[in-house]
Amino acid sequence: MLDLEELERKDKLKTKVLKYIMYKKRTEQEVRRKFSNIEDEDLLDDVIEDLKENGYINDDSYIERAVSEFVNLNNLSLKELKYKLMNKGLKKDLIEDYFYNHSEELEQYEINSAKNIILKKSNNSEEQEIIEHLLKKGYKIDLVRRAMEELEE
Repeated sequence: MLDLEELERKDKLKTKVLKYIMYKKRTEQEVRRKFSNIEDEDLLDDVIEDLKENGYINDDSYIERAVSEFVNLNNLSLKELKYKLMNKGLKKDLIEDYFYNHSEELEQYEINSAKNIILKKSNNSEEQEIIEHLLKKGYKIDLVRRAMEELEE
């Protein structure tokens, strides 16, 4: 049974963590990094578990929202998308599962993204330079070719 003092400490920490994650959605790992200076690790674990149970921290839905934001705002390869998600401290298997379950739409996104870059660069770059640029960014060669074919149609 928690005593009053422990309950107050937990409540204080929970409030701090909630403020942090309500400002901007965060992954569990981001919360752990931010509050790594907390001496009582068990207390932090308890707070994180409470917040996970109540849906405030949910890495699966974080991936969905983050991918949706990246897709709407940037022209990225799928490799770059994965890298950005891993930098948030998300588990690789969660990311891989998401990409597997959404492979068709993500593949189409990468083709469209490649098309956007091709169109932007086509005025002042050779085709081979554009292809090399896309490959360096992590685009798959077969998807780059499909994007170029679709643009030629």
